[in-house]
Amino acid sequence: MKKVIKSLFPLLTLWAFASIAFAQQVGTNSLYSRYGYGQLSNPAIGASESMGGISYGLRRSQEVNPGNPASYSSLDTLTFVFDYGISGHYSIYSDGSNKQNLYNGNLDYVAMQFPLIGKIAGSFGLLPYSKVGYSFGREQSTTDFTYQEIYSGSGGLSQVYGGIAWELFKFASIGANVSYLFGNIEHTRQLPLINSNTLARIKTDKFRFSDVKFDFGLQLTYPLSREESITMGLVYSPKINSESTIYPYDRLINSSGQVTQQLESDTLTHQSFQLPNTFGAGISYRNNNLLVGIDGSYQTWKDMQYPDYLDGMTSETRFNNRYRLSAGAEYVNDPLSRNLLQRIRFRAGLSFANSYNNVNIYHPTNSSLVGTDGFKEYGFNVGFGIPFRDMYNGRVSLLNIGFGYSLLEPNATYMIKEEVFKISLSMSINELWFFKRQFE
Repeated sequence: MKKVIKSLFPLLTLWAFASIAFAQQVGTNSLYSRYGYGQLSNPAIGASESMGGISYGLRRSQEVNPGNPASYSSLDTLTFVFDYGISGHYSIYSDGSNKQNLYNGNLDYVAMQFPLIGKIAGSFGLLPYSKVGYSFGREQSTTDFTYQEIYSGSGGLSQVYGGIAWELFKFASIGANVSYLFGNIEHTRQLPLINSNTLARIKTDKFRFSDVKFDFGLQLTYPLSREESITMGLVYSPKINSESTIYPYDRLINSSGQVTQQLESDTLTHQSFQLPNTFGAGISYRNNNLLVGIDGSYQTWKDMQYPDYLDGMTSETRFNNRYRLSAGAEYVNDPLSRNLLQRIRFRAGLSFANSYNNVNIYHPTNSSLVGTDGFKEYGFNVGFGIPFRDMYNGRVSLLNIGFGYSLLEPNATYMIKEEVFKISLSMSINELWFFKRQFE
């Protein structure tokens, strides 16, 4: 037992640092994170991200797959998996005539998977749900002068989850995740100094979201032969009805950056925040060398309640029902070869989705509101996994390196096109779970 605790101590230490990092990071520069809950995160992590983000039909014992909690029972009774990932982003924003380039980085996730008893296994981890991080200006004019309003925001939602799966019989498994969904989101609007005799005004709206989220999963595996199988997966996450308080802070600042006056603002209590039903389905084919899969998801965002005060929109124009399609594959020449190059896993995938949130569109010359609309998101990923065998216990861990490109294509004129280049690095550490050696 002491050796188990000793071996797990570095992983638990990393978990503690990960929790702190999650609380402090921003994670995006997208202007579209100004609306709704920000930029949504894909539930696929690690190796599956390089396969277009497929997860519902994936059933593999060497990697954690919180996208479908039924997958946890694929683990054998002697294996413990610790999975974590980081990423860096290079983003290009264009309005047709101007461009801006920005960099960002994230600690993406931390997750663990372990056997419990018999054909029951569990998992827990820390995952992102959404990210908010933006800063932009909009020119305004009066009869006497022209000035630029500055808008900025930060925060997002994260989830700490615990999950369990049970293999009912040889080819069927069910599972569930219970998550604590939490986070702070802050939006700021700044009116600048016109001259040294005037005051700048900064208005900030902040709210904290916290609630319980459930995910239910099912996986059915049909063996075609000893080396081939097909796995079908289904996932359902029910709607969340929540309430929170919005705290407005309105203050005047002089040219030295000092607050000269705190303006009175009314705290908005019992504001309604809702998250949608999510339905997901996927299927994958697997043999000793090849894995291919396809996923689809649908979220009922339309008419979800969200305070009009935060974005000036209405429930009719704010959200869209969201769908996402993804497909991907992995190929390994010979997983049992002594040659490392023969054991490297090569991956690729595609994805397509529409935006769940609409944005207000302003005319670039007179800043008048011309409408609301969303965007389409296209993604392409490639990557590879390098296996490492522990010579002491024979367990195989994986270093996963992925490269991704995503394009946010606006649906209307005067919107911003976003291109994001991403490099991700993750590690799936495979360890023995409470195995008592006979000889030291």
